[in-house]
Amino acid sequence: QVQLVESGGGSVQAGGSLTLSCTYSEFSTSCIGWFRQAPGKEREGVAAMYRKGAAIYEDSVKGRFTISRDNAMNTLYLQMNSLKTEDAAVYYCATAWNLLLPSRDWGQGTQVTVS
Repeated sequence: QVQLVESGGGSVQAGGSLTLSCTYSEFSTSCIGWFRQAPGKEREGVAAMYRKGAAIYEDSVKGRFTISRDNAMNTLYLQMNSLKTEDAAVYYCATAWNLLLPSRDWGQGTQVTVS
């Protein structure tokens, strides 16, 4: 079973930055990425990185968020800049096939609050 552990969430003012980290044991899906869910809203894919390094982003975060991966450390990052109140959510690291199709392996989530 794939293990994923997120860290780095917190509270920030609008316009600020946060970096999320996810350490994972392995992944065999097409990509690994970040998903988020705000109260009362559907879960949505935010950013993902394919096995060979290509990155994809949800439209609302393009130009503000950057996903990266340290293969030696089995760690996935999400650098979030220019945060908006609508970015507030619980962020999850998950294995996935694309941004619309996460797989079954999820981390426990980390809260991001933007005020």
